[in-house]
Amino acid sequence: MRHIKGLLAGFVGLGLVTAGVPALAQPAGGPQTGIVFRNTVTGEQLDVSQGKEGGRDTPAVKEFFQTGKNIYIDDKSCLRNGESLFATSCSGCHGHLAEGKLGPGLNDNYWTYPANTEDTGLFATIFGGANGMMGPHNENLTPDEMLQTIAWIRHLYTGPVKDAVWLNAEQKKNYTPYKQGETFPTDVKGQCKPLEN
Repeated sequence: MRHIKGLLAGFVGLGLVTAGVPALAQPAGGPQTGIVFRNTVTGEQLDVSQGKEGGRDTPAVKEFFQTGKNIYIDDKSCLRNGESLFATSCSGCHGHLAEGKLGPGLNDNYWTYPANTEDTGLFATIFGGANGMMGPHNENLTPDEMLQTIAWIRHLYTGPVKDAVWLNAEQKKNYTPYKQGETFPTDVKGQCKPLEN
């Protein structure tokens, strides 16, 4: 019994000694960004260098990774692309107008995951997945394509403009909700080139 008490005292003493020793730094995976993206469900840090090749070196992605600001939000050339990307990657579960289907609606001011109110949260959900059938989309969309998709989702918004935290004050003043049938020409000027087929 005395032997067991001695071992326990030794372990407790060792714990006190090592508690003050800083942990060895672990190498960080992927490019360093100003924003830490976390899995919507587990909270684990997402490695944004993983997934589909390309679409990480655009000015929009660099800006987004540093500040969380999606500069595509009201760019018609990006909305044109976002509509196509949403139709192929998201509408099957979320509905053609993001009204909800098998997955929740994305066009109102109720968010299943409150973090998705912010573009960084919505990006993390698209990139890393969530509960139910919402798997990660980082293998079929690049970060740049995700930003274009987010721009389209925000364009479909039908809730009160005061709740659209992704819009700045000027954008809120000029915001007009999507009207079904609205289209953007292939040659519309902006930051996003037409998608390659």
